[in-house]
Amino acid sequence: MVEKNYDVAVCGGGVAGVAAALAAARRGMKTVLIEKTILPGGLATSGLVLVYLPLCNARGTQMIYGIAEELLIASNKYGPLTPDPDWQKKGRRYMVNFSPGSMVLVMDELLEAAGVEVWLDTVITGCKVENNRLKEISVFNKSGTVQVSAETFVDATGDADLLYLAGEPCNYSENSMVLWTIEHNEHVKSGNDLDSWSHVAIHADPLANPYTYEHLSGKMVTDFVLEGRRRYRKLLQKEAAEGISDRRSHYPLTLQTQAPIRKGRCIQGCFTMETGMESRSFEDSVGSIGDWRGKKVWQIPYRSLLPCNLRGVIAAGRCISAIGDAWEATRVIPVAAMTGEVAGIAAAMSVKQGQTPHDLAYPELAAELRKQGFLLEYPE
Repeated sequence: MVEKNYDVAVCGGGVAGVAAALAAARRGMKTVLIEKTILPGGLATSGLVLVYLPLCNARGTQMIYGIAEELLIASNKYGPLTPDPDWQKKGRRYMVNFSPGSMVLVMDELLEAAGVEVWLDTVITGCKVENNRLKEISVFNKSGTVQVSAETFVDATGDADLLYLAGEPCNYSENSMVLWTIEHNEHVKSGNDLDSWSHVAIHADPLANPYTYEHLSGKMVTDFVLEGRRRYRKLLQKEAAEGISDRRSHYPLTLQTQAPIRKGRCIQGCFTMETGMESRSFEDSVGSIGDWRGKKVWQIPYRSLLPCNLRGVIAAGRCISAIGDAWEATRVIPVAAMTGEVAGIAAAMSVKQGQTPHDLAYPELAAELRKQGFLLEYPE
């Protein structure tokens, strides 16, 4: 059996995982990024959720910086769009739509430049825990089973797959069916900037009936995905029957290759963010964010990235410890990138100091985050 050893092993190559891997590798860590698909970016790319939501609050004050801003600016390097440099003067929000293909190419480029070892088409199959510390994981790819050990692991899988396999308690939520499809549509404009591509539109209508479940399962994910595609088929059939469109004027160009589950499973951390905690200050804040839905602002405590029991691992992205309204605010692309960078920085600092992320002194982490431009306190 093949064995590999790293300073930092990042599990999950979505936006959070990419940010974590970049942050760790840029600090000299031998870093591996393990991704089950062949595309980095997660829901942003494989899920076709091509809206990079705001880095600012509703009042036009930028709140998120660092790798999150780097990715926003770079997302269309091989695509057609650009964030408006005068967004503040025009009363807009600091955001951009992007080409998913461009985002993939950009992430590949950044990871390569940082020296991250990337393993695609690789699935986590098990964990080895010693003295309450995660020491090793098993993965499977075309080479067979590989044992990966690391000083620190980052769970950026989106559904806390790593920590779930390690036996950590998790929280669950319900999900509404929202299918994103890039399509050719000569009749209806989606309002997305990518409509400039000669009838290329985005179908992202929320489809009714939330799926409620206690636990994720293989069947649930399969049913969820097939139901979304079934409803899209019915939409095309209905339009054809009513003479609105036909298969030449309205048809899909590409479909999601990742299940569009926004809030599947997250960790039960040392602290859990909950509904009603907006505008609350935390003594261990690792960043302030503007809620993408409106006027609320949130601080994210470092404890929400730390599992309540297991050492040697830190969470990032959609699976940090947040429930209810707080989960809605923290699950999106810019916040995932921000918490991913925090996790990567904390992992690198922990390795250098020979300790776990749980033992890392917060003042030292805060000082490093401020160097990267992080806004730990709320703006005036």
